[in-house]
Amino acid sequence: MTSEPIACTLTSAELQREAADLLPGLIATAEAADWLPDGIRLTFAAEAGLLMRIAAVIERERGCCRFFAFRLDVTAGSGPVILEVTGPPGTRGVLETLPGVAPTGTD
Repeated sequence: MTSEPIACTLTSAELQREAADLLPGLIATAEAADWLPDGIRLTFAAEAGLLMRIAAVIERERGCCRFFAFRLDVTAGSGPVILEVTGPPGTRGVLETLPGVAPTGTD
C-alpha cells in the first residue's frame, strides 16, 4: 500500500490543538463509525458543505499521516456519504489513539 512510516508527524500538542480540523473532528460529526480490520468506516448524512469539509480533512491528513488511504463513496441524491480511512497493518492502532475516537461498531 505504502512505504510511509505508520505514524503521525504531528506532536501530541499539535494534534490536540488541530483535532477539530482533522479526523477526530470529522469522526465526531459522523452518524456512524465502524472499525475495519485496517481502519475505520465513517457514515455521514448528506448535507451542504460536507464534501468540501471531508476533502479539506483528507488534504490535511495527507500531510501528517501519509500512510492513510482514503475512499469516498457518495451515493445518489441525498443518500449517505461514506468515507473509509485505511492503510497498512498498524493503521487501525493509530486511529484508535486519536483523541475523541469512539467508533460505534466493532470488527
